[in-house]
Amino acid sequence: MTSLTLLDIFSSKITGYQRKQMEMDLTPKKADEAIFEGDGGSYYSWSTSQVPTLANNNVGAGRLLLQPQGFALPHYSDSAKIGLVLRGTDGVVGMVLPNADKEVVLELKKGDVIPVPKGSVSWWFNNGESDELIIVFLGETSSAHVPGQFTYFFLTGTLGIMGGFSSEVITKAYNFTNKEANKLTKSQKGALIIKLQNGQHILPTPQMDKTREMVYNVDAAKPDHGGVKKGGLVTTLTESVFPFIGEVGLSVMRVKLEPNDIKAPLYLTNPAVQVIYFARGSGKIEIVGLNGKSALNSQVEAGHLVVVPKFFVTAEIASEDGMEFYSIITTKRPVFEELAGKPSIWEAMSPQVLEVALDLDSNFVKFFLSHLNITNLSPPSN
Repeated sequence: MTSLTLLDIFSSKITGYQRKQMEMDLTPKKADEAIFEGDGGSYYSWSTSQVPTLANNNVGAGRLLLQPQGFALPHYSDSAKIGLVLRGTDGVVGMVLPNADKEVVLELKKGDVIPVPKGSVSWWFNNGESDELIIVFLGETSSAHVPGQFTYFFLTGTLGIMGGFSSEVITKAYNFTNKEANKLTKSQKGALIIKLQNGQHILPTPQMDKTREMVYNVDAAKPDHGGVKKGGLVTTLTESVFPFIGEVGLSVMRVKLEPNDIKAPLYLTNPAVQVIYFARGSGKIEIVGLNGKSALNSQVEAGHLVVVPKFFVTAEIASEDGMEFYSIITTKRPVFEELAGKPSIWEAMSPQVLEVALDLDSNFVKFFLSHLNITNLSPPSN
């Protein structure tokens, strides 16, 4: 009778897990919510109504596009995040870090990774004449006002915090007259992003010493393990490689797959979440979750975002045009367990255990182990 009761309890838990997995929609989505659109550029976000797994996993994402001479007004946010520069060669960001007494001005170009610590005041500018500057922000929202969303606080403009104070506060805080207070708070008629006229304003010149310290170009970085000939490459950024990234408590993995390559299955042993943004090309992603069930088996293309819950296993396969994606991971020290390649979890286990666990004879286990690839990046078979 006791055994039957325990079995019933176990079965009910399995049913609960299955229900939870059914409710977990991991479908790839593109940014759907226009926060702002104007002559200077636009900002879109992935809404939690469209991607509920963002809120469930305390992560967020947004996409900033600045037209030539587009300027994003100074602001701070309630979330730590990482900016990934996908396009442009003449980007500039000014940033005042918490407790700093002076801003740093940094140069940005395609392939750059720029951490943005929570509470930092920043402005963003496209100093180019023709090319757009596109930056995708991925981050962690555990302390955000709205889980799964970045909330921005602008210092200036029609939505700026300066305009929210009474004339009494402004006049007393700055020893201004009412006319001077009104000029300070009402002169900027723009909202989030404005477009500067050529020659209208001269902005600070980027500090190259600070750029080298606070910006990391992943396109020019040496890949992990040297990459695989005709099999793509993986580059992982942690604070051991890029110390400034430790300020946001996140890490980044960039994967570039050649046509028909596979990024073989792996999972994080840390209780961390991955947010994957597909930057170029197309292909397929598979995710396996609770009870060994497929949580996602879907085609993906540039612009898609996928959230990978803790401990779920992922694999990606590029299409004929190859594929490139970025993954932010909500830990400073990610530890991956590979299900293919050398080393992998299979190779670590004793052959006798594999025979029992897989219900295979020793010859096939040897055959299986001999087919593990040198890395978990596999070129297409001929």
